[in-house]
Amino acid sequence: MPTGFDLHPEAESDLSEIWEYIVVENRNAADRVIADIRRALDNLAPFPHAGHRRTDLTSHQMRFIRVRNYLIAYAPDKKPMWVIAVMHGHRSPQVMAAILSGRE
Repeated sequence: MPTGFDLHPEAESDLSEIWEYIVVENRNAADRVIADIRRALDNLAPFPHAGHRRTDLTSHQMRFIRVRNYLIAYAPDKKPMWVIAVMHGHRSPQVMAAILSGRE
């Protein structure tokens, strides 16, 4: 099914790692988290500038949304919207900035 967003290869890996981490405890929960993230991205795609900026993490024109405990970084001006990273929101800003700088 076509979506209004594409995932950076490492963002796809982020989702896989999230699912693999959660599935150890609860497969249904892992499936729900990934479904919630994908649903939020589907809903965001028509309005990509709805997210917020994080100048503490990057100087690039990325936007961010939070879904559950995850911070999603994306490029709103790309067509389709380009999802750059899906990171746990409790990571330090320095770690998040390093992840993003490696994917720009």
